[in-house]
Amino acid sequence: MEGLYQQTNRLVLQIQSQLNKLGIVQGESLDELEQSIDNTLHEVSTNCDRLALLVNKEPPHKRQSAKMYEKEERERDELLNRKFAPNNSGETSIMIDHALQHNTGLQNANRGMDDMLSSGSSILTGLREQRNMLKGTQKRILDIANTLGLSNTVMRLIDKRATQDKWIVIGGAVVTCIIMFFVVKYLT
Repeated sequence: MEGLYQQTNRLVLQIQSQLNKLGIVQGESLDELEQSIDNTLHEVSTNCDRLALLVNKEPPHKRQSAKMYEKEERERDELLNRKFAPNNSGETSIMIDHALQHNTGLQNANRGMDDMLSSGSSILTGLREQRNMLKGTQKRILDIANTLGLSNTVMRLIDKRATQDKWIVIGGAVVTCIIMFFVVKYLT
């Protein structure tokens, strides 16, 4: 049966090829081509009739239609023998479409990942802002430290200058006293 089926398929392909040539051929070869197509069609028809007889002679368990009938019979029996629980048992939903639940789960996971990414992005933005704020604070602290450092230097210079001025005043007072002593001594 399989060989006859393959032969018929080859004949159908041959007919398609001959039909494509039909528009190109003219004259006596046109009549020959038409006769060849007609003979091939007759052979295909004969093969189809023989295949129909052979299919009907096949055992029922080998036929495709028998397999489909058996499958439908089995599904009907399963449906009729299925026990359903009342609604008060806590189970009120029937799992109808697993693909829909799978899709819903994937969408929820996708939404969760998007939320995590946006949260991570906002955290990174916050960290950048804190870094900039800390850099500004560090600069201000360094400026204050430099100002205080300058103030310490200035305070040391002032103390040093005050000490020098004190010695200059004392030295000047001593020199003035000595000059006044000599002036009074020589002028009197």
